[in-house]
Amino acid sequence: MHSLNLCCVEVKCIIIYLRDLGYTPIRRKKPSLASYSNTMVRSIFYILLFAVFPMAAQELPFLVKLNPVEIDGLGGIQSFAFGQHDGKWLIAGGRLDGLHRRQPFASFDLAGHNNQLIVVDPVEKKSWKASLTGLAAEIQEQLSSTNMEFIQEGNILYCLGGYGYSQLQQDHTTFAKITAIQVAETIKAITEGKPFDSYIRQYSESRFQVTGGHLHKIQDTYYLLGGQKFIGRYNPMGPDHGPGFVQEYTNAIRKFTMTDDGNQLVITHLDSYTDAQNLHRRDYNAREQIMPDGKEGITMFSGVFRTDVDLPYLNAVNVDATGYSVNDSFQQLFNHYHCATMPVYDASQNEMHTIFFGGIAQYYMENGQIIKDDNVPFVKTIAGVTRHANGQMIEYVFPITMPAFLGAGSEFIANESVPAYSNCVIKANDLEKDSTTVGYIFGGISSSAPNIFFVNDGSQSVASNTLFEVQLIKGKTNSTNDLKVSDKTISDLKVYPNPGTGSYEIRFNLTRVGEVDFQLQDIKGSVLDLQKTCLGVVGENRVRYEMPADLEEGSYLLGITCRGTTQFVQLILSR
Repeated sequence: MHSLNLCCVEVKCIIIYLRDLGYTPIRRKKPSLASYSNTMVRSIFYILLFAVFPMAAQELPFLVKLNPVEIDGLGGIQSFAFGQHDGKWLIAGGRLDGLHRRQPFASFDLAGHNNQLIVVDPVEKKSWKASLTGLAAEIQEQLSSTNMEFIQEGNILYCLGGYGYSQLQQDHTTFAKITAIQVAETIKAITEGKPFDSYIRQYSESRFQVTGGHLHKIQDTYYLLGGQKFIGRYNPMGPDHGPGFVQEYTNAIRKFTMTDDGNQLVITHLDSYTDAQNLHRRDYNAREQIMPDGKEGITMFSGVFRTDVDLPYLNAVNVDATGYSVNDSFQQLFNHYHCATMPVYDASQNEMHTIFFGGIAQYYMENGQIIKDDNVPFVKTIAGVTRHANGQMIEYVFPITMPAFLGAGSEFIANESVPAYSNCVIKANDLEKDSTTVGYIFGGISSSAPNIFFVNDGSQSVASNTLFEVQLIKGKTNSTNDLKVSDKTISDLKVYPNPGTGSYEIRFNLTRVGEVDFQLQDIKGSVLDLQKTCLGVVGENRVRYEMPADLEEGSYLLGITCRGTTQFVQLILSR
């Protein structure tokens, strides 16, 4: 493990207005993974987009500041469940390692299981740990799993599903269980070194065999949104190559009610919404919302994988007590995988703000430009989405990023004393101080580089032990951006034949005359060949590219550059 010496980060919002991207990526059939980190198995194909409008000064509702907090002895963890009481957190499940490996024997191995409950006091900067060994085997297994759906109701933390190894079943599985934990009593017992098994109950429920979804509540109804059932070891070669696996998306929003008297849990399932096209999502961000009509709702942001291509969804699904609707007029470019998110509602303006911190995404900002990477890398982006009173959703990007590749699998844990609606959305107008600690960001994956999946041997990432205090600073402010307009010089890039034996015809269109350069890289980013070719003309260009003769069979990236704009295309060499 390692700790990061981070400075205080002040974050100001700027609104980004985006042109139509006008690009359809190559589809590659790849198996999905059992956790959000599976985004690394994507097409090795990306494009630099310079299609940003210049922006005038924008009036912003608030500022955000991140202050790093260090707690001695607090280890890293990612993709966990949590509850809290009296300023202390109770953490269950999750992984103690970083991005899972591709080899089935090493992927989601037992060494990374979190076989303990963790208590954290972020104010006193203390932590406690207690082994799960005193619990029944069925409870131990589920509470050691990753990507459980969870919600805290009063003093009870409910944990559903989750993916991990079952000694009882002798295989990796998604658990068909719901576990209820008395938070206050369990925290007290752990901090005092006493048994806590009497404060935990578990029930079997086949419809809760879900991992990578979300559990939220609207009024008295619970919503289990999206997710999947995954049984067996992850294998990047697919379910039909040993060891195989079973993967079933729920394609649904499952609704139910619960009554719990502390001894008996009664679950009543209600009619669900099923939509294989729009609810085929997992490992994403879903947050409670205050809708423009003032009522509670939920928004499902992005997620994977689209049914037409192995890339994240860019649209959003809005859910309220009457049903759900798909917002195709909104396209979310940033923060596609589960990361720490913070919901804030400004009642005076009837504006709902949802802030996303880091994680994994298909797009990110670099040097004032939007970069699209279909490898879907780890990113540092801090971005947000505002829903205005008329229902329009607009995405914005913060000019200061996370200090490292952090955020994937992390959680925002709200300050219990902060004014909030019953669904935990922060009331911006009720904050008494100009600067308020509204909560903390904890855990997640800390990656050493954006794209590590294909070279991952377990050392390129760790479970993060970084903790940030999140301050919300009231008062509107003005911010201007310095983004410059550039046109999309290169378009319609195609390669023939592909796969090929080393000789390829590269076809592309140019909007301006300019010199065209080629650069060949391997999948690790090492440059293998540089060539200055010809003066490109407006319209279609056809150029012959010859690979170096000594290259081995495999996948490579060819970058085509003209007038500062670069596109990369995958070349497959098969002699």
